[in-house]
Amino acid sequence: MQQSVDKFIYILYHYWVCMSNHFPTFCMFGKSILKAVENRMLRSEFYYDLPEELIAQEPIEPRDASRLLHLDRKTGAVKDGTFRDILHILRPGDCLVLNDSRVMPARLYGNRKGTGAAVELLLLRQRELDVWEVLAGPGKKAKPGNVLVFGEGLLEAEVLEVIEDGNRLVRFHYDGSFFDILDRIGQMPLPHYIKRQLENKERYQTVYARETGSAAAPTAGLHFTPQLLDEVRKMGVDTAFVTLHVGLGTFRPVKEDEITAHKMHSEHYALNAENADIINRTKARGGRVIAVGTTSCRTLESIGMTDGKILPSEGWTDIFIYPGYTFKVLDGLITNFHLPESTLIMLVSAFAGYDHTMAAYRHAVEERYRFFSFGDAMFIL
Repeated sequence: MQQSVDKFIYILYHYWVCMSNHFPTFCMFGKSILKAVENRMLRSEFYYDLPEELIAQEPIEPRDASRLLHLDRKTGAVKDGTFRDILHILRPGDCLVLNDSRVMPARLYGNRKGTGAAVELLLLRQRELDVWEVLAGPGKKAKPGNVLVFGEGLLEAEVLEVIEDGNRLVRFHYDGSFFDILDRIGQMPLPHYIKRQLENKERYQTVYARETGSAAAPTAGLHFTPQLLDEVRKMGVDTAFVTLHVGLGTFRPVKEDEITAHKMHSEHYALNAENADIINRTKARGGRVIAVGTTSCRTLESIGMTDGKILPSEGWTDIFIYPGYTFKVLDGLITNFHLPESTLIMLVSAFAGYDHTMAAYRHAVEERYRFFSFGDAMFIL
């Protein structure tokens, strides 16, 4: 059906071209329709076959022992190696931009007060003091007015209202420090494709995480060890930090057939003057600004100016990057392998080129790289 529609549009367009001397306005309109057809991108174009056994179920040890696929974004050439090879790819004067957000142990298991019915909450973001937006399951156990109990009474949540997407607003009641209690009784919000809990919660944190607020890890940074970062700095590569608190909206499936109809959820970011200066100095001296992860990339591109400069900033971003986007700041990207048809593989395709990206993913499958959060990495330059 869609092919018939497209064919009709092309025929109509060529008719308008032939009639251009008499109907120049209609001809221009026909050209705009043709351009829209040519530029349309469908979700299905970002699908690839992935054997389930390639989905990494646990982190590799040590962190920097993961594999690395080096992708040349100009030629599409790929090279296989290990993550420590970044020491041979980086050069003095470059700058790595890292997201220092720390993951909350945001998954809570408890019971509804009065009935004892099992209930689960996943903290998404703080709306005000002690009021949080959460996912609740099952929803019928979390109706407005219900009180939910966690950690044998250490924490109670009063359900205030049901909001968009079926999420809830809840007000927490407790004695002491909320985040200390969360550390004691909360579980790491691992993605659905990881089937077991971690014994060590810190393994789902980067070694430089310090600003608590994410509902998921900025996973490209999981490959770094303190020693590797020291080696990177000793070779003359700067490091700068941004904070973007990763929300689950980043990983929300694209349901629309045409990707431009997809709406991203907002996430909070911050970049201070010190780190903005580091990035600007890198640009001024001709160094390369390399984002570690799509979250760092989205932060830089949200606040970067057309001349590539960065200003200190704090706010919310819902930027959606897909092929056709013109990058303002980024020169390189370190990232993991992402789910088929996700906004993240669309971002990578925008930076590396659609054909190069999809070919690199096919290569990674053939070479049996490990995929997703605990998987291997790509370095795109």
